[in-house]
Amino acid sequence: MTHQSSAVPLMARVRPVLSLEGALQSGAALVVIYVGLLVAFTIASPVFLTGSNLLNITASVATLGIVAAVQTAVIISGGFDLSVGSTAAFTSVVAAEMLSAGVGAPLAIVSALAVGGVIGAGNALVITRLNVNPLIATLGMMSIIRGVALVWTDALTVVYPADQLAYLGRARIGGVQVSIVFMLLTFVAVWAVLRYTVFGRFVFAVGGNAKAAFLSGVHVNRVRTLVYVASGLSAALAGLVIASQLIAGSPQAASGLELSAVTAAVLGGASLSGGQGRIWMTLVGALIMGTLTNGLVLMDISSFWQTAVLGVVLILAVALDQVRTRTRRKG
Repeated sequence: MTHQSSAVPLMARVRPVLSLEGALQSGAALVVIYVGLLVAFTIASPVFLTGSNLLNITASVATLGIVAAVQTAVIISGGFDLSVGSTAAFTSVVAAEMLSAGVGAPLAIVSALAVGGVIGAGNALVITRLNVNPLIATLGMMSIIRGVALVWTDALTVVYPADQLAYLGRARIGGVQVSIVFMLLTFVAVWAVLRYTVFGRFVFAVGGNAKAAFLSGVHVNRVRTLVYVASGLSAALAGLVIASQLIAGSPQAASGLELSAVTAAVLGGASLSGGQGRIWMTLVGALIMGTLTNGLVLMDISSFWQTAVLGVVLILAVALDQVRTRTRRKG
């Protein structure tokens, strides 16, 4: 009898995960998709499942992961940030211009991060004070920042001395690129804030129901402002990593980073309606994006088709979000 009674709760816990709805909610479906990608590309290319290529995948995912981690928090709060790619490009130019002018690396880094924070604050100001839809506000900021970067540099790459900023993107720790470490630290920081702090609970509350959160005493605009500033800072950090890897700042860098970050977050379970998200599943979503791009390159698929495939993945991610939303409502 004791054995039977202990088995029943176990099966009660396992059965929901085995259903389609349970797999979507728990993230098991996403893990299965990722394993399927690994198997498919391993069969398609003998080079894919090698240590060096797997490190290449994780290194290529680093900048995406840094931005996607904070993008998840933005989406949970009911927002959206399409300016992160342009911000990353602009801050890479800021750092490169300062370094090429002979300014020390510490000041260049602080300046780039400050610029990212200001851009994030600008997004928040337009959204919270002017009541502009986050999609439109950040889309406009995306064009403004990219345009300023192109005008500033005459659309040219800005090269700086190669001995600068190596520790942000080119250095290795135990054979692993330091950019991967930055990505993991970003995920840990966002996860800890969302899970263990009052501010993290406020982020979920604002995304779930902003009016109810306000009536409960939450300073909604302050929460949104801090989330967008954090998004700008993450984009600036990604820009510094890009500048380190290129040994240059490029106004055309990080093109498409914003859509990839949104796709990774939504694949990971962040709901576009707000109030829902799982930070570690966003990491799986980012790995799926990086693995897909890497595998298509190894299969010698045209870059034009790669862009089309990533667009399909974005649509599928949104479709999955709709399925998860309907499942939650039924539950």
